[in-house]
Amino acid sequence: MANKQTEGVRIAFEQGPYVQVGAFCERVLTEANQVLSLVRVIDIVTHTERRPDAPKEMPEVHYPLTLVLMLKSGRARGRHEVTIKPELPSGGFLPPFTLTVQLEGEGRGVNLVSQIDIPYKLEGLYWFNIYFDEVLLTRIPLEIRYSRLVAGSAAAQNS
Repeated sequence: MANKQTEGVRIAFEQGPYVQVGAFCERVLTEANQVLSLVRVIDIVTHTERRPDAPKEMPEVHYPLTLVLMLKSGRARGRHEVTIKPELPSGGFLPPFTLTVQLEGEGRGVNLVSQIDIPYKLEGLYWFNIYFDEVLLTRIPLEIRYSRLVAGSAAAQNS
C-alpha cells in the first residue's frame, strides 16, 4: 500500500520529466550533433593502499567522476531546478548543488553533465539524490570500497 508521500511523487512525475539516464562515468564525449557517449560507467570505486603501513581505516580520497543525468520532458515545460544532494553512508548529507534546466516538452529533453569531486571519508554506499523542483526524482548510487595491501610488514614476514 502506497503512503501519501509515495503517491505524491508518483503523481508528480506521471507525465514527466522522465529519467533516460542517471549514471557516473569517467568521461563524456559530446558529438557535433549533441549525441553523448559515456566512457567507463562506474558504480563501484575501490581505493587501494599498497604499503607496509597502510591504514586500517580508509583515508580521505578523491575520485573525480562525471555525473550524467539525461531527462526527457514529457509534458513538463519551462524552467525548473534540479538539485543534487549527496547522502553519505552514515546517513548525513554533503551540501547540495542546484542547476537550472529549460524543458521544451514531449520527446525533447536536457542532458546535465557535471563534474563531481567530493571527499570520500567513509566506505560504503553514497546516494546522490536528484530533486526536480524540490521533489525527489531519482537516486544514483556510488559504492566506495577500501582495500589494503600490507606488503613487507613485520606481520606478513612472521606468517
